[in-house]
Amino acid sequence: MANPRPSSHRLLRSRLLPPPSISCYVLVLLAFSAFIFLFSQRQITVVDRNPSDESFEDLKERLWGSAYGYGYRPCVKRTQKYAAPQKWNRYLTVRSNGGLNQMRTGICDMVAVARLMNATLVIPQLDKRSFWQDTSTFSDIFDESHFINSLEGDVHIIRELPKELESAPRARKHFTSWSGASYYEEMSQLWKDYQVIHVPKSDSRLANNDLPIDIQRLRCRAMYHALRFSNPIERLGKKLVERLKSHGQYIALHLRFEKDMLSFTGCTYGLNDMEAEELRIMREITNHWKLKDINSTEQRLGGFCPLTPKEVGIFLQALGYPSSTWIYVAAGEIYGGETYLSDLRSRFPNLVFKETLATKEELEDFSSHSSQTAAIDYIISVESDVFVPSYTGNMARAVEGHRRFLGHRKTINPDRKGLVELFDMIDRGELKEGAKLSSLVSEMHHYRQGAPRKRYGSLPGSKGRDRLRTEESFYENPFPECICPADKH
Repeated sequence: MANPRPSSHRLLRSRLLPPPSISCYVLVLLAFSAFIFLFSQRQITVVDRNPSDESFEDLKERLWGSAYGYGYRPCVKRTQKYAAPQKWNRYLTVRSNGGLNQMRTGICDMVAVARLMNATLVIPQLDKRSFWQDTSTFSDIFDESHFINSLEGDVHIIRELPKELESAPRARKHFTSWSGASYYEEMSQLWKDYQVIHVPKSDSRLANNDLPIDIQRLRCRAMYHALRFSNPIERLGKKLVERLKSHGQYIALHLRFEKDMLSFTGCTYGLNDMEAEELRIMREITNHWKLKDINSTEQRLGGFCPLTPKEVGIFLQALGYPSSTWIYVAAGEIYGGETYLSDLRSRFPNLVFKETLATKEELEDFSSHSSQTAAIDYIISVESDVFVPSYTGNMARAVEGHRRFLGHRKTINPDRKGLVELFDMIDRGELKEGAKLSSLVSEMHHYRQGAPRKRYGSLPGSKGRDRLRTEESFYENPFPECICPADKH
């Protein structure tokens, strides 16, 4: 049964409806509340100079605390029923597609598929033809030796197909997305006619739920232990984390206000006509984007658009983060550049990118490889004190799942649909930034900060293949299979 998904919209509407009349008593009360709020804001600056004060600790816990894992720990040990792998003389070759995190999840699924099909896995080939046009090989991004050695108790992995099989006939198989273990047991019949099976796409090959516990834990071992980034990426990522932490706690903001995402989603709110047309043309000429005619207003009201940089600034201030907060922007090139970043920067001057945090020389070897720079963003996001995604994409889901696995580190998922209602009220002059907005935003996000919960099942009313598509991603939340109470660790 699917878990109910929390919604705050009815609460929001009830909070925003004005009373039929306002008495003098209420006016006095509101004035007094405003005075208390302003006074408390002044007190924060005083508390900043006196960390021993209890109110400072309360504020710090509210903004940065994540309850130290809530008593849960990673659990990925094999069960007693899990048999040792064999070196099968049949091979699975894979071409991973998409950006960094789509490739990562696909690779980890193909590790599990190889186990289910009793196959030897050849190190996957990476996507070089997609939007990102990245020529990186597997070993450029990942520690290849570590990947092979870490999984030797699960799957036999080799770097290249044996020479004698390079020209051998092979089955080219597009596996059905979101399939279960029984599907791959049936696919094993292909070994009767072929010694090599080639998989041209690796994304979404396995279901998110209802798989054997050992297969689910294998996916976690592959993702969180085996698929480590290459040493140069790891070194720079950790060095930049240290630089950020030298200033104190920091937020990693995955700001998905990028050209490809805005074009794909059809979100043009706040853009000028020329920019909106540019995005429409890009969507029109991108063949594998099936949806062409998109109503931008409906997208935004439905919560299907990335937050704009300005909206992110309003949101973080409403949550109570002071202007001195360091914010690392994990993203590619922001559409419109400083034109749209200026409002966010005016609210949070300590806004940095990898290009400003690292030296030109440090980035030189990575700058022309989008997957490698995305890996640096990933490391900094996983290690951040707070992670905030402006949109739910592959990167956001992967980072959230990794942070859950490491002890439910604080991840604030904006309620985009609810926030748009508030932002539009601000634009209409019906609501001002201040105490009331802060109260509404804080209450709206009380249960959206990465606390432990079981993975959502399919949405009510969904059927067939669509039912599987609506399940929450396994890599977004590997609870309960890979996360257990501390006493069962």
